[in-house]
Amino acid sequence: MAWRDNLPTVRGKIARDTALAPFTWFRVGGPAEVLFIPADPQDLSDFLRALDPAVPVIYLGVGSNVIIRDGGVDGVVVRLAGKAFAEISVQGELITAGPGALDSMVARTAAKAGLAGLEFYAGIPGTIGGALTMNAGCYGRETKDVLVSAWGYDRTGARREFQNADFGFTYRHTQIPGDIVWMQATFRGTPDDPVAVQARIDEITSRRERTQPIREKTGGSTFKNPQGRSAWQCVDEAGWRGKLHGGAKFSELHANFMINTGEATAADLEGLGEAVRADVLTKLGVELNWEIKRIGKVK
Repeated sequence: MAWRDNLPTVRGKIARDTALAPFTWFRVGGPAEVLFIPADPQDLSDFLRALDPAVPVIYLGVGSNVIIRDGGVDGVVVRLAGKAFAEISVQGELITAGPGALDSMVARTAAKAGLAGLEFYAGIPGTIGGALTMNAGCYGRETKDVLVSAWGYDRTGARREFQNADFGFTYRHTQIPGDIVWMQATFRGTPDDPVAVQARIDEITSRRERTQPIREKTGGSTFKNPQGRSAWQCVDEAGWRGKLHGGAKFSELHANFMINTGEATAADLEGLGEAVRADVLTKLGVELNWEIKRIGKVK
């Protein structure tokens, strides 16, 4: 691990062999060889330019839609945290947000500015960086419907700019190269009464609180919806709602949400997901695909 002794000079924070579980909603997972929290976008760009290109780099936001495996993560984990990555601004009908901005805050900022169309972000537990990566959406709307453009850095630290059409958006997927780390996105809203927009956000928030286990150690939707069906119905029909697997289970409230009941390992969670996928395929003939990202090494 000689590379760890020759890391680039940064203005942010660097730590070695740091536990990642506290940075994820599931609260599981092993350590990062190196954890880097950049001071701002330029600090990240400079770091990437100077880092040995053979060293793998993985990016982490608020950790809402990820399982860090128990064996930890090789290379560098970059956590985009702090005000420098979470700024939101409005100019006319355009809303600009950093990758660390919470989706729900983008929705509320748009509402205050009297801009409609981004209300669905109030129902997504994550950040804009993740929303861009997976075309996040809910309640009939997706990121593709409101995005104008975005820019980020590639693995070399070079700036790359993309328009909506460049993403090749499909359901929970884009065609953008996997090494891009997003730094800023611009969305277009539609002028509307701020009170009316906020009322729709309040309804989405209320619905989410009634139907999802938002106060548990969870990670949002576990599986993508298969064609013509809802993933939660498949999990439920196969008999997995509330059924324990180690310290993990699918929520009684929403059968597509996995929960760490308190003592789960990453292996429990991923093992549960794989067991359900196999059972649903056998019983229902339906293939469920993961929506939650799993990264790192099995212990």
